[in-house]
Amino acid sequence: MTARELSAVELPEAIDRALRGDSILILPAARTGAVTEAAPSSWTGPGPAPALILFTSGSTGQAKSVALSAHALTTSARATERSLSGAGDWHLCLPVNHIAGFQVELRARLAGRPPVRTASARFTAASFAAEVDELLHRAGSRPTYTSLVPTQLHRILADDHATDQASRIDHILLGGAAISPALLDSAAEAGLSLVRTYGMSETAGGCVYNGVPFDGVDITITEAGTIDLAGPVVADAYVEVTADGTIAAVDSPGLEADGSGRRIVHTSDLGRLDHGVLTVLGRADDIIVSGGTNVSPHALETGLLPSWQRAGVAEVLVTWVPDAEWGKQVVALVRLADGDEGTADATPVSAADSPRELARRLTGLDHGMSGQLLPQLVFPVDEIPSRSIGKPDRRAAAKIAADLNARRTEYPCR
Repeated sequence: MTARELSAVELPEAIDRALRGDSILILPAARTGAVTEAAPSSWTGPGPAPALILFTSGSTGQAKSVALSAHALTTSARATERSLSGAGDWHLCLPVNHIAGFQVELRARLAGRPPVRTASARFTAASFAAEVDELLHRAGSRPTYTSLVPTQLHRILADDHATDQASRIDHILLGGAAISPALLDSAAEAGLSLVRTYGMSETAGGCVYNGVPFDGVDITITEAGTIDLAGPVVADAYVEVTADGTIAAVDSPGLEADGSGRRIVHTSDLGRLDHGVLTVLGRADDIIVSGGTNVSPHALETGLLPSWQRAGVAEVLVTWVPDAEWGKQVVALVRLADGDEGTADATPVSAADSPRELARRLTGLDHGMSGQLLPQLVFPVDEIPSRSIGKPDRRAAAKIAADLNARRTEYPCR
């Protein structure tokens, strides 16, 4: 078989071939690329050829290529069915070059019916509502599912019709990025059935639902506080795809096997286990050292957003700017909600306020985060920078903040 690009309509049958071991599917690095089907003979690593090659999101730096076996993929898909309400009808509004989108295609194929795929180039509440209407009409008595990232859920909850449609879906998987408690509260009030997922490309997608791992998946918190995941859903290897199409395994300490051959992925995520339930605390490599103090952006974002929303902030991303005194000064990018959306106990902030005045007003709200270093500057932006799957792009955020801070000549630094 010569490697060839697939059209969207060819993907379901290509999934069948890959699961049988007749081919290898290679997902594109970018959303606009095409899925490629290659021959199993392209594989030069140990053991059987993988079913799927895909790129990680690159949130920790350089994106890596990951090889997943048919067993890992189907184990994950069947575990999802057991964790929800069985085989059902799926709605797909995530890009298939990421594992979350590909898993929707795979689960739908295993359930015997293609997903309702979005036809919109950009996710909107209106397109979501129309697609869910088709999903519900087609499903009949079968359970219905979709998979979202938090940015998409924000847009849905800002639209009454889309929110009503979302409340009619049996289960909504939500993952791909940090989820604020305020967003979960809003979804619960609207009657949405959310399932919080945690996982990554190296685990064939989400393998921990609402803090509880799939059967056969083990969670370990290391001495450094980071999360290790082990079990049948873990990838075979990191790989390199050469210009001539050869696929070779690459040694990496991030993926290992124990004495029994069980695969283990060492993540950079910080976590805590309470009676077997996992709480993800952010990424170790996202920590900001400011004035000798470690600051977790994730902890600040989730802690501050509930109070900041009362003052008209829709989204917040904590980052930093260079500073002679602090080394790194903690700042925040915020997207303000449309219109006057303050509450009785907090008047809405304005983009006309200086970054220091915004920070003073917002951090002065009752947020309950005593003893924490809080953002000293707050910059309004039109859109919070994110990667294609909805993960916050913290590198881009730091650059945006530095650029905005450099133009802040009318406001003294202290």
